[in-house]
Parts: sequence; C-alpha cells; structure tokens
Amino acid sequence: MATASDLPVSPLAPARFPDLPKVGGIEAVTHSLGLYKGKVRDDLLVMHFPEGASVGGIFTMSSTRSDDVDRCRAALKAGGGTARVLVVNTGNSNAFTGAAGIAKNAATIASARKMSACGEHEVFISATGVIGEPLPPQIVSGGVEAVWSGLGAPDWQKVANCIRTTDTFAKAAGETVDLNRRNVSIVGVAKGSGMIQPNMATTLNYLFTDAALAPNVCQALISRLGDLTYNCITVDSDTSTSDTLLFFATGAAGGEPIHDPDDPRLAGFVAAMHRVLEDLATQIVRDGEGASKIIEIRVEGAASDASAKVIACSIANSPLVKTAIAAGDANWGRVVMAIGKTAEPVERDQLTLWFGDHLVARDGARAPTYSEEAATRAVSGQEVFIRADLGLGHGRARVWTCDFTDGYVKINGAYRS
Repeated sequence: MATASDLPVSPLAPARFPDLPKVGGIEAVTHSLGLYKGKVRDDLLVMHFPEGASVGGIFTMSSTRSDDVDRCRAALKAGGGTARVLVVNTGNSNAFTGAAGIAKNAATIASARKMSACGEHEVFISATGVIGEPLPPQIVSGGVEAVWSGLGAPDWQKVANCIRTTDTFAKAAGETVDLNRRNVSIVGVAKGSGMIQPNMATTLNYLFTDAALAPNVCQALISRLGDLTYNCITVDSDTSTSDTLLFFATGAAGGEPIHDPDDPRLAGFVAAMHRVLEDLATQIVRDGEGASKIIEIRVEGAASDASAKVIACSIANSPLVKTAIAAGDANWGRVVMAIGKTAEPVERDQLTLWFGDHLVARDGARAPTYSEEAATRAVSGQEVFIRADLGLGHGRARVWTCDFTDGYVKINGAYRS
C-alpha cells in the first residue's frame, strides 16, 4: 500500500505543523500495530475522556459504508451523545468485511470498555485504509489494552500523523476563544488526500474542545458547520465508505453547559469553530493526491443555494476543467460545459464567468475585453479562483477542489502494492 512516507510532500502544504492550544479533559496515545505491510509507523490512535465528553457526528451516506460508521451512528443515538473513548486504526478500513468486520469492532469495543469502565455506547471507533480485507479482531483490541497505560496529554502532531494514509502531511488546526468569560480551546485533526467528495463530511476528522456544551449543541454545530466546510470540498468525486467527522466537548474549561445551539453566547465560539473546520477541509484539498493547485469555485446568482452547489461541484469535478488548470490552460469553455451539463436552471445568455478577477465570458459569448494572457495568468499559480454568476436568483455556493495531474494516477495505481 502506498503511504504518506512514500510520497513527496504536497507543494500546497502549510510551511509547518501549527502550534495548537491545550485541550483539557483528553488523554491520547499512538502506537504501531504493523498494519502497513513492511512499514513501521503508528497506525493505532486511542483517546480517552476520563470525565466523559459530549459528542456529535456526521458520517458517510455511502451504501457500502463500514461497520465502524454504523456503530458510531448507533452509539450516538443509544448513548445520548456521550463519549469516553475513541479508537482509530489506519492501514485497513474494515469496510465490506462482513462478519469479520463486525467481530473486529465488537472486540475493540469490549477492550475499550474493560480499560475505561464505560458503557458500550460511549466508545467510538473509526478505521481507514484498504477496503475488503478482513482483519483479525484481536489485533486492534489487543493493541488498545497494550497501550492504555501510555495515555497522557495529547501530542497533536503524533495524533495527526497516526491517522494518515496517503496524506503527504499531517493536518491540524486550532484556536483559543472566549466563551462566557472563559478561555476555551478548539483543536481539530484530519486525514484525507484521495477518495474525497463529501456526502456528509469527508474522510476521518476529529474536533475537540474543552468548552461545556450539551450533546445536542455538539450535534447541531457539527451538522451546520460541516455542511459549510467538509461538504464543500472534492478531490476526485469519490465518497469514502468510512467518512467520519466527530466533535467532542469535554467541559474541562468549566462553567455550566450550554444547551441551546443558538445561544448568543456561542457566537464567537461558532465563528472560531467554523474557521478551524474550513482550515482542515481546505488542507485536505491542498493534499489532494498529485495536486499542484488549489481551486476555489464560487457560483452566484443561481436559482437556489442547492442549485449553486450542484453547479459548483460539477465544475470542481470535471476532469477536463481540472486537467486544463493543471496545465495552466485558460480553457474557460470547459467551465461553461460543466455548468451546462448539470440540468440545473441556467440561462446561457445570462451567464457571466471570471478567472481570478479577469472577465472571460458574458452574454453567451467570450467577453469583449477577454485577454488570453490575463486568463492564463489567473490559472497558472498555485491558487486559482473561478467565479460564475448565473443571473437568475440569489443562490450561492463555494466549493474547493484541486487540479488533476498524472500524480493522481500514479498514487492510486500503486495504492495496494
């Protein structure tokens, strides 16, 4: 299997791993179970919330989703949004593994319960890696018991590195914000590089805060903000079997829990949480397999926000658009094509299109002031901006994607080897 250590770091990667605040009420440990054949790297993450945590989550809508996803959904419903343990393994997705996958998860949960003295529905599990390969149940469950004594303050860089697969850099973001006259921290880690088009959130992603939030608030905020961030990225239009986004709130910062997701006291916290999630989501795009450019697409003037989203994703997922931009080719006709093929409300002669701040098309034709040189400059850098105004209504959407290079083919052609 191709892994992070095999691949050059994305040219779009941040200059360094971020400085992250401490989040109270969390213990963590990482460990190598040897799930990456012939490679020694951490592939097991265990996180413990000694005093418990509120939790909310969103998950893949894939019909071939893993048992891990089903168990997390069930735990949220049956446990009322409380958590004590998170267990993540990489190197094997435990998806489409039938009875073996169910047995692996049952054993993992049993071990976590034994070590933490918690309820079944307070254990959350995730896995990522190759689909369809059964994993002996004792490997992960035994690992949980073996590493439990090593739990301590999270090393966020180790945590972020542990959950990587083909990612070329560790993804994390965080902020400290005032909430009801208390400093609270928000930290998130993410993994993702390929098989990225959200149909809920995307990939494996975990957000932690020491704010005192009730479970219903965690669920409402992660649903609302996940839709504005993770549901607005795409690398290759493929939705994973394992996509998970969990948000844990330990309450270790103190104070009475907030029970209303629309409480005005949450305004600053919600803004910070939005920034952290957007940072993580766009880092995934920056690490798109083989990517050399990040592309932001805005669609305005659509019949509805939903229509704008469909059109923006059509542009973002078009191989012809993505390959043209990879080559620095200002082929705006391909964007027009991607808009028109959606069957969404579009009036050809009302469409206006920009590459960067350069007007390339309007009134059903190339703009009179069009400059091939200016348009080429707009798609030649590492950050590309495309905007389309449909002139029909007030619907708008923003989507991030990356270009499509031969690196994507090479990485995925070697994924299982």
